Amino acid sequence: MNPVPKGKENFDGTADPVSKSQRRRDALEVRSLAARLIAVSPALLARVPLDDPVRAAISEAHRIRANVARKRQLQYVAKLLRRADPEPIVQALQDLEQEGRQATARQHRAEAWRDRLLEAGDPALGELIHQRQDGDAQAIRQLVRRAGQEAARGQPPTAARKLFRTLREMDEREPLPAPPTG
Repeated sequence: MNPVPKGKENFDGTADPVSKSQRRRDALEVRSLAARLIAVSPALLARVPLDDPVRAAISEAHRIRANVARKRQLQYVAKLLRRADPEPIVQALQDLEQEGRQATARQHRAEAWRDRLLEAGDPALGELIHQRQDGDAQAIRQLVRRAGQEAARGQPPTAARKLFRTLREMDEREPLPAPPTG
């Protein structure tokens, strides 16, 4: 993304003016970046390198509830962003999104293993312990059995939740392998 559009250079060193269409595309990119920044939570926004006026304008946008005023504030944030170098901001947002994707993948792996363990029982536990020696086989086995008992009685899935947390902690230390299907 280029904050200040520049024309192409001719052979004689003079620059062609930037087309109106290109200026519009650049403005829409900056507006899109402003919308992404406004959508980020204040806690995560602290990790994005922003100038103080931009940070204040974004925080003001979070407080605004009226749709028209919010749209106007979005335009103002975009105007402020046009004066800044967008590359570090874009990179920081991409890093935050990557962290989010990794957290989602971690959740899915833990869910898949929990479901596999509840479905298959001890054979699935053997597969998991064979691939990951850092798991407490006895504690996991007890959680699986207790979760099965809770499900049979129609009780809340307390043990299944604890099993999920245990698997997620294992995945945070080192990613769990994909559970075998079948």
